[in-house]
Amino acid sequence: MRFIHETLPQRVVFAPGDAPAAVAEEVAKLGVQRVMVIAAPAESSIADAVSAEIPVAVRHDEVVMHVPVEVAQRAREAAVKVDADALLCVGGGSTTGLAKAVAMTGSPTAGLPIIAVPTTYAGSEATNVWGLTEGETKTTGVDDHALPRSIVYDASLMLTLPVEMSVASGLNAMAHCVDSMWGPRTDPIDQALAAEGSHALRLGLPAVVADPTGIEGRERTLYGAYLAAVAFASAGSGMHHKICHVLGGMFNLPHAQTHAVVLPHVLAFNAPYAPEAERRIARALGGPTASEGLADLGATLHAPTALKDYGMPEDGIARAVAPILAAIPAGNPAPVTEENLTALLRAAWEGAMS
Repeated sequence: MRFIHETLPQRVVFAPGDAPAAVAEEVAKLGVQRVMVIAAPAESSIADAVSAEIPVAVRHDEVVMHVPVEVAQRAREAAVKVDADALLCVGGGSTTGLAKAVAMTGSPTAGLPIIAVPTTYAGSEATNVWGLTEGETKTTGVDDHALPRSIVYDASLMLTLPVEMSVASGLNAMAHCVDSMWGPRTDPIDQALAAEGSHALRLGLPAVVADPTGIEGRERTLYGAYLAAVAFASAGSGMHHKICHVLGGMFNLPHAQTHAVVLPHVLAFNAPYAPEAERRIARALGGPTASEGLADLGATLHAPTALKDYGMPEDGIARAVAPILAAIPAGNPAPVTEENLTALLRAAWEGAMS
């Protein structure tokens, strides 16, 4: 057994029902006095509560999916204007992504510490991966300045997340687990985290659907999403995420739903070429095969099934093939060709499994 595993430096605080006090403690540990709070208008009331006990220099609410470069620039300018010494992001992946764009290397606010308070299961808060979109092109990269210094997880903040969005966001987390099984830097630790994360999500998400106001399902799903993100941060972005990043940037597709739709197709595509990973995913999902386990879970959750339902044009299939082929890591388990990638995208667009 020979591998190198890097663990990212980050505090993780699970504080159900106690986010304001937990955030205040994290701010105090940093010794900062001018916090820029980033939260979309829809998260305004949650952000008010979470930031009630800290010194807020400015509230910034221009949050846009896929983080357009011009939106990131305006957020940086807002931080500079008030001389912010820390960032608090309250929301989903787009909000966390904007905070990362403010803090990443090369910006005038590079290195500002981020405290993340997630309100979805996106997992971005546990990675040092950033993404910016210019025109139809979404660029991603890795930057340690983009890694939040602290995460405060409060499952009670998830109780208002609608079931449909909870399902899509949770399956986005599941995609982190699956990609981590064969990502370009995967190792046995990543795979162990991904297997446990998959199992937690398999148990947690049906509980959320059955009882949206129950805390136990939300907590278990949040735990699974965190493990998924930690595994993904180490293993790196595989075929699934490269597909979704290209499609999201080109067609402005909703992030979580795109991942939920594409995941079964990539799993079925790669599984025959990665038998040990397939067996581990199958065990975690409680199915005879990984694909059957995921299909059963998707049926229970009434998961999204077709990219055409989220605004992807049919002619986008052909347009997306070349940039996806260019982005897929060389070590993907299954060989990828223009023909089989086109077939995969067609099936995901139509919502048909072979």
